[in-house]
Amino acid sequence: MALTAITNAQIFDGEKAAGVQTVVIDGDRIARVGGDVPRGSEIVDGSGATLLPGLIDAHVHSAPGSLALALRFGVTTELEMQGMNTRENRGAVTDDDTLADVRSSGFAITPPGGHPSELMPEGFRPNWDLPPVMPLMPHSTTPEEAAAFVPQLLARGSDYIKFMIDDGSVEGHPGLPSLDQATVNAGVAEAKKYGALTVAHALTLEATEMAAEAGVDGLTHVFMDRPHTAEIIELIKDAGMFVIPCIALNASMMGITGGDLADDPRVAARLDSKWDRTLRSSYNRYPQGKLDDVYDTVRALDAVGVDVLAGTDASMPETFFGGLAHGASLHHELQYLVAAGLTPARALRAATATTARRFRLSDRGRIAEGLRADLLLVDGDPVANISDTLNTRAIWRRGARLAA
Repeated sequence: MALTAITNAQIFDGEKAAGVQTVVIDGDRIARVGGDVPRGSEIVDGSGATLLPGLIDAHVHSAPGSLALALRFGVTTELEMQGMNTRENRGAVTDDDTLADVRSSGFAITPPGGHPSELMPEGFRPNWDLPPVMPLMPHSTTPEEAAAFVPQLLARGSDYIKFMIDDGSVEGHPGLPSLDQATVNAGVAEAKKYGALTVAHALTLEATEMAAEAGVDGLTHVFMDRPHTAEIIELIKDAGMFVIPCIALNASMMGITGGDLADDPRVAARLDSKWDRTLRSSYNRYPQGKLDDVYDTVRALDAVGVDVLAGTDASMPETFFGGLAHGASLHHELQYLVAAGLTPARALRAATATTARRFRLSDRGRIAEGLRADLLLVDGDPVANISDTLNTRAIWRRGARLAA
């Protein structure tokens, strides 16, 4: 197989802007960063463009076609936070360079009737084929049940363990069955015995405090029910947790649609009618929320050095999961992170190196010798203008260039 040399592009290596360097792809790996073009290489001229690591969306729920859609936007890896793409079900995905790669929690530990059951309209059933192996449904109401499910989830191929801490107040269902502190504590303690990464769904400040007390590694949302306090920011920092704010999801919960994103011709050209309708809708379950409070919280977390990761909570092409679309919404999330006060470089790290590090994906998220050749070439300079991430010129997944 001929080498591919990407020349004359500005490099953002996942951590920082690294100037103009030649990046050489050999098979599915990055063979070299810098130096001369090897003889006989296929040359891709990156003049006027920036080469980024393939983007990672740290919070999704897969649907039919969603991995292909994500890759068309340069999202080369998606982290499923409830779904069916556990190790035993994703063999075909791993080897298909027309799809984003994926990791999954399987199904989250939650009580019977707990979140996310309240989000589904009565009688709704997703219309897609079931996987070869159905993921375990770890419904738990006691510490003993939660602890017992952890090794079963890991044995069935979950890459990390997720806990739902949600009383339904943000979704308009107060009194929803929710895990109590003892149950979360027991589940997290059991996961630590296996060295497993743990994450928690927490949309309220109180749920965030519960996750921190239990020793959860990361939050898959930022709370949206009240402004932050110095105490909660310090608690998250001292716990060493990362946070996936999913600002795009919070905006949708407040009734803010993704209509402006859908109107962007760089996005519209890649969406079918159903995803377009979904993006132009919203959850609209917490209209009393204040996006400025979310911005302030994210900015405060970033200021004290908490690892902020970029994720969207994109799910199915249904209007009741509105305001979000795979791939497209990760670019929207980067724009939201910058609006919250992160520099473009920090936002880009949130979708590349920082997420790879926190989710133990040591083979991706950076442009470095020996790593997967998951790459995104975009016109312009997103380190100066974050919106330039949508100016797709070329995408590689494991060194295979995605057909235009």
